[in-house]
Amino acid sequence: MHILALVPGGISDQILFFPTLETLKHRYPGAVIDVVTDPQSVGAYRVASTVRKTIPFNFRDRNSLADWSNLLGVIREQEYELVLTAQGGWDVGLLLWLSGIPERIGFAGKGTGFLTQAILDKPNQYLAQRYHDLLQGIGVSQPCPEIKVTIPRKNLEWAEAEQQRLGIGNGYLLVDSTRGDYPSSSWSLILKNIQEQQPNLPIVLIQEETPTDLPQVLQEAGISCKTLIPEEPAKLAALIAGANLVLCTEGDTLQLAVAVQTFTIALLGAAKIERYLPQSDRFIGLQSTTSSMKDISPQQVLDVLAGQR
Repeated sequence: MHILALVPGGISDQILFFPTLETLKHRYPGAVIDVVTDPQSVGAYRVASTVRKTIPFNFRDRNSLADWSNLLGVIREQEYELVLTAQGGWDVGLLLWLSGIPERIGFAGKGTGFLTQAILDKPNQYLAQRYHDLLQGIGVSQPCPEIKVTIPRKNLEWAEAEQQRLGIGNGYLLVDSTRGDYPSSSWSLILKNIQEQQPNLPIVLIQEETPTDLPQVLQEAGISCKTLIPEEPAKLAALIAGANLVLCTEGDTLQLAVAVQTFTIALLGAAKIERYLPQSDRFIGLQSTTSSMKDISPQQVLDVLAGQR
């Protein structure tokens, strides 16, 4: 059986879709599953054991008729028997209808007439569960399983080598400040307190290729930290798996931390806790009351940490 899933969005969106793919694989053990996703999110599937291949398509772009026709051609070549789409709209609905896929399941809304099964959308619930609801179209009513990832051995070995190189092989605090608008001055206050309370706990700061000013701010404050730039989600997942604690904002690191079950404190702005975090004592969300992450005080973070020590 050949199954297709359309999952637009970033890497965190893909990770939240993993439980749906896992349940699909259990329902149809011999099935081949492919995913259409945005080009920048293809790397997420290097930690997904359920997917054969990814088909890149820029859902966010103003796609021309030729772009849609090219995607249609790719889909039709595979002769899929079932498709799930997390993307609604007339354009996607028409594409799937023209594809000839006999079972087409998506959320009720625009383009519903092109689907064979339209599932009631509950956008305010935990997003992994929201996606999993699509499986009602094939008679699945079981609860959404936990998010899981499979980290390739080469990435685990890379993380181990980096830990040895930096002298952090016995655990560390992993900090990802690359998303949102949380001020460097606030991070500095939090991390200075942590280092004073736990001087033997190394601090590892995740950075992107275009670095922020946080490393310089921390250095000026006398805070010792290591900096790493993981080049892909699989490397980031391996680093998270080796951490004692993750401090992060909303985004890829948060969802990977949930997947590998590392204790995490997440700072959330407009993103709602109930949508992005499962109910678990291992994952604590601090929600801004103003939808601006910068309004979460350093003391709020420290109070949560104090309760976990």
